[in-house]
Amino acid sequence: MARPRSEDKRDAILNAAINVLAELGERAPTSKIAKLAGVAEGTLFTYFSSKEELLNQLYLLLKSELRQVMMLDFPTNSDFKTQMHHVWQSYVEWGVTNPLKRKVMTQLSTSEQITAESKQIGMQSFCDLTQSIQIQISNGVLRDYPPLFIGSILGALAEVTMNYMAQDPTQAERYRESGFEAFWHAVVEHETPALP
Repeated sequence: MARPRSEDKRDAILNAAINVLAELGERAPTSKIAKLAGVAEGTLFTYFSSKEELLNQLYLLLKSELRQVMMLDFPTNSDFKTQMHHVWQSYVEWGVTNPLKRKVMTQLSTSEQITAESKQIGMQSFCDLTQSIQIQISNGVLRDYPPLFIGSILGALAEVTMNYMAQDPTQAERYRESGFEAFWHAVVEHETPALP
């Protein structure tokens, strides 16, 4: 009779994968992940049928965590610029606070081992934000770019911002606000009043 699976072991494997992938990239051997997790390599495959499944589950976990962070205390009744500022601040804070997770998510986002289905699920977790962007495009607030392009601009500028914040922590707040203003000016059709 098979032993019941433990959520603690599954979490240990996923956390070990973050550390090993951040150091060695997606080609890191599962043996190193298992060793760091404190489990036998065979145990790893009890929880994940293949390395590809492990990577896909990790990708979805990181996307879900980021979405939760970005939507925590979301200012639903505020103007769109304030809402996007909240998303920006949350994303940048998550990335700066979790550099290994950020690095792994960046790797996995371009990995050929992440399935189209996982990428679709990852995008769907942000569909409320995508819909909100689409409404603002229709209302003439944002430029008529595809919502995913706007999201990509946000992601790219956030990466640059986080890199500069890490290089010069004394100027972190300046970079964080300047990065958001660069994003906003890149996508807004008509300027709205500045944030208080």
